[in-house]
Amino acid sequence: MSAITESIDIARRPEDVFSYVTDPSHLPEWQESAVAVRQVDEGPLTVGSRVVVTRRMGRREMSTTMRIDALEAPRSWHMHGVDGPVRGEVTGRIEPLGDGERSRLTLSVDFEAHGIGKLLVALVVRPQVRKEMPANEETLKRVLEGSAA
Repeated sequence: MSAITESIDIARRPEDVFSYVTDPSHLPEWQESAVAVRQVDEGPLTVGSRVVVTRRMGRREMSTTMRIDALEAPRSWHMHGVDGPVRGEVTGRIEPLGDGERSRLTLSVDFEAHGIGKLLVALVVRPQVRKEMPANEETLKRVLEGSAA
């Protein structure tokens, strides 16, 4: 299956968007299904860092460990799930717009499914992400533009 991709323009500099969106502690603030996030490794987030993300999928909560594969401030990042029946593949890109005071954020999400995860991805996860992702980006836009200096 193909990745689910959404873009949104945000009236903030790429550095501001990158800093906020790559800080895992902010996920529950702008992602509807994110219930909790815990960084596994100490120190600042770097390539190889891992975070455990707990999400509400349907009526259940599922946790998965995500590992950062690429982190190129302030332009892009990639992370992927390393455990569980549903493993997300998340890529983010930020492009400067106009004079660099605005940004276009593009998020792309795909899934690797194992065992029962194949059924979960088809029946629950993909439909939920398709519905939630545009709303999540709108929430992110409101949060970031509302906190503009």
